[in-house]
Amino acid sequence: MRFMVIIKASKESEAGEMPSEELLTAMGQYNETLVKAGVLLAGEGLQPSAKGARVKFNGSQRSVVDGPFAETKELIAGFWMFNVASLQEAIEWVKRCPNPMPGECEIEIRQVFEMEDFGDELTPELREQEQRMRAQIDNA
Repeated sequence: MRFMVIIKASKESEAGEMPSEELLTAMGQYNETLVKAGVLLAGEGLQPSAKGARVKFNGSQRSVVDGPFAETKELIAGFWMFNVASLQEAIEWVKRCPNPMPGECEIEIRQVFEMEDFGDELTPELREQEQRMRAQIDNA
C-alpha cells in the first residue's frame, strides 16, 4: 500500500525559515533509514505558499490566485510517499520522524488510491492507459 505522508506547514515554514543543520542531519538519517527499509518512494520539502499559486475551477472557468495563503494549518510544507503494508506501519514510521518544525507540528497520513480501488469503472482500456503512463514515468 502507498501512503502520502503530509507535513503540515507552520508560521516558520511559511515565513521561509530554513531548518537547522541539526534538523537537516536528523532528517537525512531518518530518510536513509526509510530508504534502507524499502519504505521511501519519494519525499520533498516545499517552498512557502508565497511562491505558489492556486488554480480554481468552476465548471469550464479557471482563475488563478497567487500565494501566500492565509490558513497556515491547511498548507503543506513537505511530503513523503511510503510503500508499507498498512496504515499502522505508516503511523509507526512517522512516529520515528524527527519533529520537522521548531515547535508543534502535525503530520497527516493518507492512503493513495490503487487501480483496484476503482472497480468496474476502470475499464480495461483505462487500466492499459494507466499502466502505459506509469511505465513512461518509471523510464523518465
